[in-house]
Amino acid sequence: MRTETPQLNEHNKAEYPPMHTAEHILNQTMVRRYGCPRSRNAHIERKKSKVSYELPTCPSEAEVQEIVNAVNEVIKSALHVTEEYVTLENVPSEVSLEKLPSDASETIRLVRIGDYDVCACIGAHVSNTSEIGTFVLLGTNWDEEKKSFRIRFKLAYCKNL
Repeated sequence: MRTETPQLNEHNKAEYPPMHTAEHILNQTMVRRYGCPRSRNAHIERKKSKVSYELPTCPSEAEVQEIVNAVNEVIKSALHVTEEYVTLENVPSEVSLEKLPSDASETIRLVRIGDYDVCACIGAHVSNTSEIGTFVLLGTNWDEEKKSFRIRFKLAYCKNL
């Protein structure tokens, strides 16, 4: 039996897989906690990253700490990160296609983080959340006019002695 390789859109960025996977976890954490869309404005880099969310009000310091704790709990859960290819007509209803380019291929790649998150993505990811390290909050900003909440973060790694 011959298996064809799906033809996907080209990707012009080489993400740092642990940071990119952490972004997926943070996105799903925000969606679950606040019912907001996934981040529309993200800068994901190896050393530090930032993402912004549209929220009606600024989260309190306690709520921000809950977000950090929730992300780290998912990371510690050692969830498998898998991919699958589906046609646009077979995309699960929980997957948003808002960010797909207008010239998206008929086949898309879904990235799953255990049963915690699934989204369409062409980027690089780790194979297990245990490879991410610890999610560390660097700071937050609130833009009252835009109702935009920005989270800045990095990843930290502990070496077992």
